Amino acid sequence: MEGDGGGPRCLGGAPLGSPPRSRALSEREPILDPSLHHHLDRKIKPWSNDVAVGQESWGESITWVIFLISYWGEQIGQKIRKISDCFHCHVYPYPESEASRADTMSGLQSQIQDLSVVLEETEQYLAQVLDKVVLALPTWRVQVQKMKAIYLVLNQCSFDVTEKCLIAEVWCPVRDLTQVQDALRQGSYKSGSSVECFVQRIPTSESPPTLIRTNKFTAGFQSIVDAYGVASYQEVNPAPYAIITFPFIFAIMFGDVGHGLLMFLFALWMVLFENSPSLRQGLHQIWLTFFEGRYLILLMGAFSIYTGFIYNECFSKATFFFPSAWSVATMANHSSWSSAYLATHQFLTLDPNVTGVFQGPYPFGIDPIWSLATNHLNFLNSFKMKMSVVLGIVHMGFGVLLGVFNHMHFQQRHRLVLEFLPEMVFLLALFGYLVFLIFYKWIKFSAADSLVAPSILIHFIDMFLFTSNAGNLPLYRGQVAVQTVLVVLALASVPVLLLGTPLYLCCRRRARRTGHPAPVAAGEQEPLLEGQEAGNSVNATKEDVESGGHSPDAEHFDFAEVFMHQAIHTIEYCLGCVSNTASYLRLWALSLAHAH
Repeated sequence: MEGDGGGPRCLGGAPLGSPPRSRALSEREPILDPSLHHHLDRKIKPWSNDVAVGQESWGESITWVIFLISYWGEQIGQKIRKISDCFHCHVYPYPESEASRADTMSGLQSQIQDLSVVLEETEQYLAQVLDKVVLALPTWRVQVQKMKAIYLVLNQCSFDVTEKCLIAEVWCPVRDLTQVQDALRQGSYKSGSSVECFVQRIPTSESPPTLIRTNKFTAGFQSIVDAYGVASYQEVNPAPYAIITFPFIFAIMFGDVGHGLLMFLFALWMVLFENSPSLRQGLHQIWLTFFEGRYLILLMGAFSIYTGFIYNECFSKATFFFPSAWSVATMANHSSWSSAYLATHQFLTLDPNVTGVFQGPYPFGIDPIWSLATNHLNFLNSFKMKMSVVLGIVHMGFGVLLGVFNHMHFQQRHRLVLEFLPEMVFLLALFGYLVFLIFYKWIKFSAADSLVAPSILIHFIDMFLFTSNAGNLPLYRGQVAVQTVLVVLALASVPVLLLGTPLYLCCRRRARRTGHPAPVAAGEQEPLLEGQEAGNSVNATKEDVESGGHSPDAEHFDFAEVFMHQAIHTIEYCLGCVSNTASYLRLWALSLAHAH
């Protein structure tokens, strides 16, 4: 018989129990109280451990143990029922006659069938409901997102004194004020409000936040720049320049025609199918990162193809687009390469000083014959190391040059003399001179006198030590004196960079203490919204619009704060010039690692 889990229904002296369990029980393991063990004749069916009669909600099967207990006496039967209740057993009476047992089994089978039908119909109903939900889910998602956005904005507003309207204080671009006003008017009209929403400018001395408008092409580059720091209000945004410099610097490390072509084709596929919902709605975060940076990857692949032609590598193998400029036959005809010499020398050296051996530069990139040379790595080491240093210092100099536009825009011309000039002197006197030595050595020394060419690295070290090395010949006359002057200029620019701006601002502040700021004329105010009078609604002075809402005279001056800021800037710049120059050597290291 099938019984519920509430209480046992015992009609005779032999109840059946079926408690659920999570593990198989041993036939020798007692089920009832040991004190009752000697009164009971317990029999456990051998198939009891393999009966699975149900499943939990998470889909795991449940094994039920079925056992038969025969007992004598009603008192023992009551104890058995209590123990069965404690273990949440389903107790079924065991009829004595065969006909009664058959009736009990048929009743249980009918209950099982009824429950199966109910479960099946319930599952079908739930499936139908879920099918309808799937159709309505996109609409519900949009509605929920809109409601969340609306309540997010409303929660950021504050009530007025009467608590009948909301006040929102926001930053808004000047050219978007008209659109904001039109949107508020339409919202008031559609909502049926008797009070029209309006915009009014709030005077503030705070600097506005930076708003940089991007599109699908520039968004990836802007996110990289923002990861290092967001430019202040109205400062030069370096992201447009990073559109070229970032992929190109990557291509210096990843220069390979084959690998760059694969990257370019992968990015081109994402660009061509960028409107596909399957690509935009990817659930994997890594894939979304690749998809958002598809234009960045496209340019990285294109620049890698270009530098791959420069390195003359395709899948790390040299390509022969043009014939080599080195002639082995000429070297063999004009040298003493006898049969005995060839038999005893495993490696042969091509001498460019022999007429006809070296016929001039390769038309584009590196000559492919270097891929067959044993000193290939030594040649690329020197070439890529110097190239990395030159490109790195040019890149840093360009970044410092961008500061000129900020100083000119904010009319801080004193920073041109007290900041920009010392920064350029420090950078060019040390590392710009290093670039000069590299090009000077390339131009002055040829293959004929290359063996006596001095080491640039030793000269650069001696420059900081104010000394000279007798074993390392100078590149030009008066080199030691020039290097000494350059180091002194670089060291003298540091205190100017550190103290120049704070002392200048302090002196200017003291000179203005006795003066009074000139009043703003009415003619200098202009309404920011059409159809509104200046002074009654949204309006601002031209100076506020151009300088971010506050004039330089109204700034609070704290010498300690300015000096601390300038000290941090000086330390970061001086250490950054050294560390960044060393960091650009990664271009050389990673380029060699990728090639091999």
